[in-house]
Amino acid sequence: MAQPVLLVEDSRAVRSFVSSILESAGDYDVHEVENGFEALRALPRTDFALIVTDVNMPDVNGIELTRFVRGQAKFADIPVLVISTDASHPDTKRALEAGANAFLAKPFTAEQFLEAVARVRGGE
Repeated sequence: MAQPVLLVEDSRAVRSFVSSILESAGDYDVHEVENGFEALRALPRTDFALIVTDVNMPDVNGIELTRFVRGQAKFADIPVLVISTDASHPDTKRALEAGANAFLAKPFTAEQFLEAVARVRGGE
């Protein structure tokens, strides 16, 4: 059975790229949203196995979304992979301090992305 993934990314091109990687892996059912606000609305609707979120987005950014997820008992155990074009130490540190399981800098290859997903999901 495919594992539901919440993909939170404001760039249509990046959403398409990441979604195609996950769907090609064959084990994932990707739910795409454009920003953190839409993610907050989607979270209660599905038992997500993974959240992949960008940092810089309008409304609710990826750091705020990660903090929210970690602060809610129902969602606290969902692995969170943060992706961003800003691989600066402050962004990486902020994401991990907010509770992200890992941070991956854009651009990345399909292989790098799937390796990061396997790491945050416990080596699956």
